Amino acid sequence: MSAATTATKTPTTIEDNSVLTKYKAAADVTNSAIRKVISACKEGSKIIDLCKLGDAAIEVGLSTQYTKDKKLSKGISYPTSVSVNNIVCHFAPSATDVNADQALKNGDVVRIQLGAHIDGFAAVAGNTVVVGASETSPVTGKTADAIAAAHYAAEAIQRLIKPGNKNMTVTDKVQKVISAFDCKHIENILSYEQCQNDLDGGKHIIFNPAPAQRQSFAVCEFAPYEVYMIDIFVTTGEGRTKKSELRTNIYKKTGSTYQLKMKAARAAFSEISGKPGKFPFALRSCEDERGMRMGLIECIKANVVQAFEVQEEKQGEVVAQVTFTALVTPSGVDRITQGLVFDEKVIKTEKKIEDAEIKELLATSTRIKKKSAKK
Repeated sequence: MSAATTATKTPTTIEDNSVLTKYKAAADVTNSAIRKVISACKEGSKIIDLCKLGDAAIEVGLSTQYTKDKKLSKGISYPTSVSVNNIVCHFAPSATDVNADQALKNGDVVRIQLGAHIDGFAAVAGNTVVVGASETSPVTGKTADAIAAAHYAAEAIQRLIKPGNKNMTVTDKVQKVISAFDCKHIENILSYEQCQNDLDGGKHIIFNPAPAQRQSFAVCEFAPYEVYMIDIFVTTGEGRTKKSELRTNIYKKTGSTYQLKMKAARAAFSEISGKPGKFPFALRSCEDERGMRMGLIECIKANVVQAFEVQEEKQGEVVAQVTFTALVTPSGVDRITQGLVFDEKVIKTEKKIEDAEIKELLATSTRIKKKSAKK
């Protein structure tokens, strides 16, 4: 009689040190890449070149990670997007797109987002930069208000997603932070729990929910060893965006299946299926961009692919973004991605947080004190 054997389960949470190390290595690549793009956001820089720079920086960074394991999956977990002024997010143009060659001007408010993954464990970062801003030429007015609001919202969230807290508490407290700067969070934006090979896990946090969404939204509690992609989009407007006329260029497979009818759709989905995980990808990374665009029409209708439509605010309003990957541990919350460090000498807002509860929250540590043992 042979002895029963137990299959070794591959670790997928940060409780395992090998997974934690991969998240942090991916974060190192992401942080380096977004800082390169931020540094290149100067007057005259073209959006398409900035996007290519970010993607190339990720690929170069990943080439130095886990070099001995040739089978390990490594790649872009979010393609570089560069959204300027009232274009809120998801603008990742191809060379033939309108605005791809748009050059940045001093005073432009630029939102950059990108991410890397190692073995499906992803780290994503997003930041807002004002072209030409410096200590001698600081950002003021409502632009400074929006950027400061996004920064302090991120600081609050890092202190709120500790184990045992609820997601709707985060929703309410963030609203208070942003209101202090006479701004609003863009309506119904979600932050996601991450899992291996997917940025959209089981738990969510919603910001500025409409009444119907708030009533039906699933309440959850944060637990140790979870990972979250926090997405903050603050606006000086009313908080409602609309689909832009700019072409959609970011997509991701949904995990659903369907018997596609058109040859172009089958070819497109075959190429997409070869990409690891369910991470977003940009059309500019595809071999046959025109054929892929044609094939995606049926893929989207059949819900096997999701489109990340370009969103826009009203002209004249300011939108500020902060996106980061956070690790929830028994000892606190670690923010592993960050592009531009907030500098009060450059971002000069005249508004302040007056709410005593929020001020107390921001004064607390992101760490969790261990309870002393009873004598």
